[in-house]
Amino acid sequence: MFAKLESLEKKYLELEQSLSRPDIFNDQEHYRKLAKAHADLREIVSLFRRHRELQRETAENRQLTHDDDPEIRALAQEEIHKAEAELPRLEQLIKVALLPADPLDEKNTILEIRAGTGGEEAALFAADLFRMYARYAELQGWKVEIMSESPSESGGYKEIICLITGNRVYSRLKYEAGAHRVQRVPVTEAQGRIHTSAATVAVMPEAEEVDVEIKPDDLRIDIYRASGAGGQHVNKTESAVRITHIPTGTVVTCQDERSQHKNKARAMKVLASRILAAERERQNSETSADRKAQVGTGDRSERIRTYNFPQGRCTDHRINLTLYSLDRIMEGEMTPLLEPLATAAQAEALKAQTA
Repeated sequence: MFAKLESLEKKYLELEQSLSRPDIFNDQEHYRKLAKAHADLREIVSLFRRHRELQRETAENRQLTHDDDPEIRALAQEEIHKAEAELPRLEQLIKVALLPADPLDEKNTILEIRAGTGGEEAALFAADLFRMYARYAELQGWKVEIMSESPSESGGYKEIICLITGNRVYSRLKYEAGAHRVQRVPVTEAQGRIHTSAATVAVMPEAEEVDVEIKPDDLRIDIYRASGAGGQHVNKTESAVRITHIPTGTVVTCQDERSQHKNKARAMKVLASRILAAERERQNSETSADRKAQVGTGDRSERIRTYNFPQGRCTDHRINLTLYSLDRIMEGEMTPLLEPLATAAQAEALKAQTA
């Protein structure tokens, strides 16, 4: 491990030297690549240097434990105890930092939310989930763009698809995929009985041209008149687009924009992301010896979380985490939910690496 760390530190120093050259700004793209590579190594190199410094200080303090002065011996022993307490924590942080990075973590994310069992209440819950993620995105300084929506009669969503752009969006949201269950008293319930309904969430990294190759011959594109809410243009112009990827059977429709070209572009973006997500899921299934060891499989049928409104409770079933701060979570304060999931995923990855 330490040979690897020394190699990374050497690389870090080389990048530092390259970035200090006066002519580096002449090629902005090259500069950005070097600067990103340097920034990516900063944390692991900093941890390694702190670990090395602690070991050096501990070796010096061990020599001082033989000093003639009892006060110096006592101080040296105290410093040794502090270092021995910090070193294991540092080593754990280093091991996590050395884990192979998910190449998709830097990606923007396409988020799909669909109402499940529960009729109109499920549609209202889907709308609540969308608002929760939109508020979280706002708190992170991300941008949310609705790609496609299918409203319900009561103001909820049968389905809503959005693109979230910003810094490391996919790394934060990738464990949100699955079935979300809600327990609460619907506004239409006269007897005050608690109902259970559900919505499913899919989280897909935004695909780029280099990520997925889609052949035009593999597509069937249908143009038709939009239906439902949307203003005067609805049913007057053939602007709605349905794209079918014949090899996989993946179907995407988009009718929100007045422009057929805009709808087609949005549908293609969603289609490419769905194909990328499906391919990644296939690869994960082949390489993972035990799928249950993973924090999230991305399977919509996997019940991952329950939102219990009468008790103000939110429970993530994958890591047995229960928080009694549902009101704040629904307002977008999701960090107490998301950070333990990332930590659990790191622990599983470390366990798999050790095995």
